[in-house]
Amino acid sequence: MIKQISAAFTGGAIGGFVDSFNIWFMGWSGISSLIGLSMQPEFSAPWLYQRMVWGGIWMLLLLLPVLQTRTLLRGCIFSLLPSAMMLFVVLPEMGKGVLGLGFGVVTPIVVLGLNCIYGMTASIWYRKGVT
Repeated sequence: MIKQISAAFTGGAIGGFVDSFNIWFMGWSGISSLIGLSMQPEFSAPWLYQRMVWGGIWMLLLLLPVLQTRTLLRGCIFSLLPSAMMLFVVLPEMGKGVLGLGFGVVTPIVVLGLNCIYGMTASIWYRKGVT
């Protein structure tokens, strides 16, 4: 069981790093501006650390015996919970409104898309770590 917990948390932390890099890169490269997204975070240790820890915690969901043979789909489905948290709690608390529309109308699509990549990354790591 320790191996499974470790693989789930580590996969989530790595997925959190990938997600963080992706959203930072989109801002740094100008992609965010091009698609009308004003979210352009600064890549810093405290920002990254928080996202990796929460990424690991959320992906403890991988311990649930659901869709175990569908690795990528499983990651995308499990990423819906942190996406909902971001869209309905975190972004509104930041003053950006429900769905984070204060950052731009594409915010929900970007959050869901990048979080799907995060979930798939975590799920792949988990599968490789427990098999």
